[in-house]
Amino acid sequence: MSKEKFDYFINGKKSKYEVIIGLEVHAQVLSNSKLFSSSSTKFGGDPNDQVSLIDSAFPGMLPVINEECIKQAVRTGLGLNAKINNYSVFDRKNYFYADLPQGYQISQYKNPIVGEGKVLLDMPYGTKEITIERLHLEQDAGKSIHDIDPSNTYVDLNRSGIALMEIVSKPDLRSPEEVNAYIKKLRTIMRYLGTCDGNMQEGSLRADVNISVRKIGDKKFGTRCEIKNVNSIKFMQMAIEYEASRQVELLDQGKEINQETRLFDTKKNQTRSMRSKEDAHDYRYFPDPDLLPLKLDQKLIDDLKKSLPELPDKKKERFIKDYGLSLYEANVLVSEKEISDYYEEVAKLSDKKLAATWMIGDLFAMLNDKGVSISDSPISTKNFADLIQSIKSGVISGRIGKDVFEIMVESGDNPKKIIESKGMKQQSDPKKLEMMITEILSKNKDIVEQYKAGKEKLFGFFVGEVMKVSSGKANPQLVNEILKKLLKS
Repeated sequence: MSKEKFDYFINGKKSKYEVIIGLEVHAQVLSNSKLFSSSSTKFGGDPNDQVSLIDSAFPGMLPVINEECIKQAVRTGLGLNAKINNYSVFDRKNYFYADLPQGYQISQYKNPIVGEGKVLLDMPYGTKEITIERLHLEQDAGKSIHDIDPSNTYVDLNRSGIALMEIVSKPDLRSPEEVNAYIKKLRTIMRYLGTCDGNMQEGSLRADVNISVRKIGDKKFGTRCEIKNVNSIKFMQMAIEYEASRQVELLDQGKEINQETRLFDTKKNQTRSMRSKEDAHDYRYFPDPDLLPLKLDQKLIDDLKKSLPELPDKKKERFIKDYGLSLYEANVLVSEKEISDYYEEVAKLSDKKLAATWMIGDLFAMLNDKGVSISDSPISTKNFADLIQSIKSGVISGRIGKDVFEIMVESGDNPKKIIESKGMKQQSDPKKLEMMITEILSKNKDIVEQYKAGKEKLFGFFVGEVMKVSSGKANPQLVNEILKKLLKS
């Protein structure tokens, strides 16, 4: 396999193939109640503890649209630079599963709430635009549980009726790395908007991955297979690698690829056939007679647009322009809303560039080591800003700063208090430093002569001696300046 620009190639025995990927991302709408009932959406409840008569499909129970779910879908569409449709329709998608009590799913087909949009990915080879084909609302199914009893399947309907946004991309993705970047970008946008929490481990974000391969140079897409309900980015990447290789191997053998739905077995690290792939007509879509078409007033859409927060791409541009950050630094600091909020608070009180360096380096390393998010950081934004300013102003050196940082992590104390109580303030008095350096040079006259004879690398020896004598408290910049002056004389 080799990478060239946007592409991920697989070398078969006879031909070279490229992988074509499209995603159908199912994002749970962040709302207190379900799409068509007042049942709670809280995660982790006892089985069948959050189920209404509507969710369990009792006869005569009519669905009522949750207005907040509609607004959340519109916010998400706006965040994806997509067209919001003033007119949309809820349809019945007919199929039978034990955990789908109605015998159909209320979804959207020809008239979704959100039309085409786009997501920009920052890849090592440049920016790539992924087109969003549509975003539609639908209700989730329940959950079948097979591992409680060897001869029976149990059904938990707590998820039945929960609002999902299905975000469908065009087949613009070409590698597992691009899928990784795309899912992370979608998740970040929705978390900024507050429309989906993105907790993949709780089922709030999962995806159906559509994969096909074609020979390099071919314009026509190959036969695609859909990998259903993959709930982690790692598994998505593994599934793509396996499935693409499987399809190439079949084509090399002169066999056809069957259009089908497959599952990814995380234990065996391979996909396996689930059923033949249905087309839209197999679901017998028709408008739900219990729900009127949804007509959105343009003023509502405009008001929601005005209320949107600053999104990652705009924030990244501002960080680069106003704060002088590199593209890499800006991308890291806008990757999570909580991270960007923390950085903004620190940047207001300290040097913006130095704060970014210390956050991406020391702070993130500490959080990773402790296994906590930035929201649970033992160092407050005020204390972190004070540490940055203490280094920037020369009160302490960067090296001493690392010692202060470690004490802050354990104690939660303000760095100014730590520096003062432990006598860690940097020695920045030129006269005292000159006296110290003069004494060191007089004790090492032979090395001074060697330096003057051309062994300039010995300069580091003198710096080391000063730091040793000063217990690491000498101001490095002043030390260099004074050393250069005295060694010339």
